[in-house]
Amino acid sequence: MSLTTAKMAGSANVPTPLRDHSAAVGVAEEFAAAVKPGAADRDRVGAVPRAELADFDRSGLAAITVPVGQGGGGLGPRTLADVIRVIAAADPALAQIPQGHFLAVDVLRLLGTPYQRDRILPAVVEGGRIAPVAAERGGRHAQDLKTRLVEDAPGWRLEGVKYYCTGAITSRWLAATALDPDDRLVLVFLDRGAPGVTITEDWAAMGQRATVSGTTTFDGVRVDSQLVVPYGTAFAGPQLLGARTQLVHAAIEAGIAEGALADAGDFVRTRSRPFFEAVRSGKVSAAADDPFILREFGKLATQTRAAVQLLCWAADVLEDIGLHPADADAAARGSIAVAQAKAFASDVAVDVASQLFAVTGTSGTDRRFALDRHWRNARTHSVHDPVHWKYHHVGAWEIAGVAPPNHPQI
Repeated sequence: MSLTTAKMAGSANVPTPLRDHSAAVGVAEEFAAAVKPGAADRDRVGAVPRAELADFDRSGLAAITVPVGQGGGGLGPRTLADVIRVIAAADPALAQIPQGHFLAVDVLRLLGTPYQRDRILPAVVEGGRIAPVAAERGGRHAQDLKTRLVEDAPGWRLEGVKYYCTGAITSRWLAATALDPDDRLVLVFLDRGAPGVTITEDWAAMGQRATVSGTTTFDGVRVDSQLVVPYGTAFAGPQLLGARTQLVHAAIEAGIAEGALADAGDFVRTRSRPFFEAVRSGKVSAAADDPFILREFGKLATQTRAAVQLLCWAADVLEDIGLHPADADAAARGSIAVAQAKAFASDVAVDVASQLFAVTGTSGTDRRFALDRHWRNARTHSVHDPVHWKYHHVGAWEIAGVAPPNHPQI
């Protein structure tokens, strides 16, 4: 199914569900082809990519993990990883914006009441994205929450400030982490346009500029008590919510590496000049024939292929285990597999995006070509959660069978 078909199919402009892996990836490929030409300009401007996100919302891709019973595609981690990777190769900012959306869908599937699922998931099928808003500034760490769900008879209100609110500006729903009056972790679903919600475009990072992951403020926001999910209970037993969302991050990094490699190859073929010593040897007339450029490019291509294959393996592990791990061992295996894929892909993306200049030469640093955006995007995204902690947990598992911690980032 093409992107155009997905936009127009269904009644009342509701896209036909993408219930086949190939169909979903095909729509992602068409979307990626449409947005790739503008990626460099969106990076330069750093504005909200409203038109592109509207196309994504109409494509049906946001509903690929929604259960069939709620009108979605019912597809799993392997499809999600491929869809995100394909988009990230074209524009990693557009791939990251729906990352938290897929986590919110998983939370509703795992913990949501029938009312919550029936209220929100049909809206997702219609193109209504969800933007989780979780991280905060000013505490001991990003998850040291100050945002509170406050009793305000006859209901509740939400008070607090969030940062790194990727996708919030253009979403239909917000899903905010907060502490309830008993200090329990909850996830509050609310309409983005609710009175008291303010979202600002104050994102100023060096990379992933078009995510515009700015600040969201909740000032006396009235909350439907039936749309409060007991999020903390997810981590009382074996879970893979963290691993499933980390898989999306791994796919973004693998996609960045693929996109950087593709742009570097195109530059070498069409713009780079060979080193003068290679020309004087009498055997080289173009940069694409330079044996040292070919060697370096071959190394980068091998690293990238390895990152993609490790991503696919981790996705398959999650696919086999499912959303409900049978026991702690299954949850640990899934988390470790994704930790390996995420850590390795992050390292590879940064390396490929940096070393591409070794094959493109000095002309590749010209700002007109914007090749530096690949490194800035990779470096910015790679520190979303520290790679060294992932390698630490992998090592502890491999050496002593120590299970990784049970939290949302592993």
